[in-house]
Amino acid sequence: MAARQEIVVRPEIEVGELGKAVTGDIARPLTMFERLSNMDIVRKFTVLLVVLAAWELYTRTSGVSELILPTFSATAKALVSAIFNESLLEMLWNSVKILLTGYLIGLVIAAVLTTFATVTRFGSDVLSTLTAMLNPLPAIALLPLAMIWIGLTSGSIVFTLLHSVIWPVALNAHTGFRSVSDTQRMVGRNYGLWGFSYVIKVLIPAALPSILIGMRIGWAFAWRTLIAAELVFGGAVIDTSGANKGGLGWFVFSNQMESQVPAVFAGLLTIIVVGLLVENIIFNTLENRTIRRWGMQSQ
Repeated sequence: MAARQEIVVRPEIEVGELGKAVTGDIARPLTMFERLSNMDIVRKFTVLLVVLAAWELYTRTSGVSELILPTFSATAKALVSAIFNESLLEMLWNSVKILLTGYLIGLVIAAVLTTFATVTRFGSDVLSTLTAMLNPLPAIALLPLAMIWIGLTSGSIVFTLLHSVIWPVALNAHTGFRSVSDTQRMVGRNYGLWGFSYVIKVLIPAALPSILIGMRIGWAFAWRTLIAAELVFGGAVIDTSGANKGGLGWFVFSNQMESQVPAVFAGLLTIIVVGLLVENIIFNTLENRTIRRWGMQSQ
């Protein structure tokens, strides 16, 4: 047998024990500032504070009239006064009730249309044609027609909200379904899934990122349409008994007619706050518990 060769280790490249890193350790406790800066809500709140501070500073130093741009402090004072003296919270709840009604019904209709478009070719043709026709049409343009058909009630606004919700949700969901990979589709087929069970157990989980995007867009469109409808026709759908005092849009419009500019900005600020809460609490929580938790979207 051939003699076994001796392994020679060159001492100049032999690796000994590793010491601490020269430029710093990888694992180290984060400072309080670093922990706070890593929190998404803290960063967004900081941006909001900077905007409000710039608003207050500009209005106090520029000499602009409060009939054009009131200070933030005056707007905050008008907001507190509206909450306790002008039933702003009741008006907000009136708007939210109409919004939820139109949004939820719109989601159901969009789900039916998308499912029909997924399981049949004719349904796909129907959805694509209706989306191409109606999606570019502004929802607020349907409000006069809705008031002729339904009358001077909140139902006419709900009808308008349906148009704002159905098409973006259905379009994004259908696009998400069509983007599901062939591998995932074949897995569902191999398990014997067909029809509605195939949609629910395979397509919806795989297309959930697109569905959530459609829900976000539908919510934003519905919220804007609701405020615009209340601004234009809000007074027409108020109950003659006075039980319904209108919504946020009517609050802004009525104060504009009385030249109460701080109250107008208070109403606009309320609209913005509601939008921020829905985006950062409801939709972000939904994403964190689904697509981000499942690794379908980066943090």
